[in-house]
Amino acid sequence: MKASKAIVIAIDGTSASGKSTNAKLVAKRLGFTYVDTGAMYRTLAWYGIKSRIDMHDGKAIAQLCRKWKTKCLCIDGHVRLLVDGYYPEKEIRTAQTSAAVPHVAAVPKVRDWMKQLQRDCVQFGNLVMEGRDIGTHIFPETEHKFYLDANLEERSKRREADGIDEDLAKRDQRDSQRSTAPLMVALGAKVINTSGLTPDQSSQQIIDGILERDPQVQALMDC
Repeated sequence: MKASKAIVIAIDGTSASGKSTNAKLVAKRLGFTYVDTGAMYRTLAWYGIKSRIDMHDGKAIAQLCRKWKTKCLCIDGHVRLLVDGYYPEKEIRTAQTSAAVPHVAAVPKVRDWMKQLQRDCVQFGNLVMEGRDIGTHIFPETEHKFYLDANLEERSKRREADGIDEDLAKRDQRDSQRSTAPLMVALGAKVINTSGLTPDQSSQQIIDGILERDPQVQALMDC
């Protein structure tokens, strides 16, 4: 499939709004490749910690992007960012890595590097890509944009259930106020509040929104 013909489903939203769960379900239903852009930032944060870089030193973090040896592979329908041939699946989910991610993600040159990397993922075909700036910054041209949110109380409970202690209100503020590619609802995006919804219900809303804009996607689901 040519890159220009690839369909991209952009799923943005706040932390613990259900982006990952819904993106995986939609990708499975459509037979598309799933891309977790947050995992890419986490991988850089993990590598920075491993390299003993000061996570508050934006220049040093940006330099890592020019030095580390990375490659994207599609494994079982999921795009993985490997470093020196290794995917740190468990390491990028630690509390230490989670705490470093917002600092890494706020560096403009890092976001520029990630943008090219993420746009190149169309080499793997049709995509369901989740993150915080997919519809606004990475693929603003896609017709399929969704923004997920939920009330703070429910999102906090979801984080606690995952064993993660995070100040989501503070994270929301940082994400929405950063100078480069801030978290915001993309123009033309369908906003879905997942509060009180099951993953099946919210992912069905996304599927319905996709089919409404492009009925031909149904043929891909039927294959």
